[in-house]
Amino acid sequence: MKAVRAPAKRFTGTALVRTLWRAEAPMTSYGGLVTFEPGARTFWHSHPRGQIFYVTDGIGWTQERGGPRITVRAGDTVRCPPDVVHWHGASDSSPMTHLAVGERVEGRSVSWFEAVSDDDYLAVQRAP
Repeated sequence: MKAVRAPAKRFTGTALVRTLWRAEAPMTSYGGLVTFEPGARTFWHSHPRGQIFYVTDGIGWTQERGGPRITVRAGDTVRCPPDVVHWHGASDSSPMTHLAVGERVEGRSVSWFEAVSDDDYLAVQRAP
């Protein structure tokens, strides 16, 4: 499928989403390739069965609500646990592309929340 710009109501900055496969009954899995320009990121969100993403290119950041921001690089795999609110995207100076895989549950694959503020996105990380 052709890459389309991610919606501004769910992403900050420029991100392109290419659906690789959709969940079609009886299967529940879906997969997509997402490319984030520097500074681009998802809003806070969660997945009912969790999500796995594999970074194919670049450098990015991800964070669970209340946790530290984690740097991810090409070759890294990230597991987002079920129903844990988080965000992910590019770092402020590098684009990042990842393959995202998840499952739909009763027609739902994601719950969206508010945007990640610039202050939160760029916050200096403190030790717990």
